[in-house]
Amino acid sequence: QVQLVESGGGLVQAGGSLRLSCAGSGRTIFGYNMDWFRQAPGKEREFVARISWSGGSTNYADSVKGRFTISRDDAKNTVWLQMDSLKPEDTAVYYCAARWKLKNAGYDYWGQGTQVTVSS
Repeated sequence: QVQLVESGGGLVQAGGSLRLSCAGSGRTIFGYNMDWFRQAPGKEREFVARISWSGGSTNYADSVKGRFTISRDDAKNTVWLQMDSLKPEDTAVYYCAARWKLKNAGYDYWGQGTQVTVSS
C-alpha cells in the first residue's frame, strides 16, 4: 500500500505561484506513473499533469501547459507540481494519484487533496 499526502495548497493572488507536494509513504512510488488532478466546486475532476514512472516523459492539460511543471524524486518518494502564473480558474482541490506502470487504466492510490484558491 502507498499512502499519498498532498500539501502546499493555500490562498494566492492571480499571477502568483504555489508548489504542491505529494509525499508517498508505506512503500516506494518507484514504478508508478504519477498524476495530478483537480476538482473545482460543481465541476468534475479533471486531469492536470502526468509524469511517467521513469520521469522521462510528462503530459499536461492544455489549460495549464506552459504554466505548471510536474517533477518527481523517487529517492524522496515525492512528486511536485510547480504552478506559476496562477489564474482564478485554477482554484480547485488538487489530488495526486498513482498508477502502476503496467496498467493502462484506473488508479491504484489517491491522496486526500489540497485546496488551492486563486484570488483575482
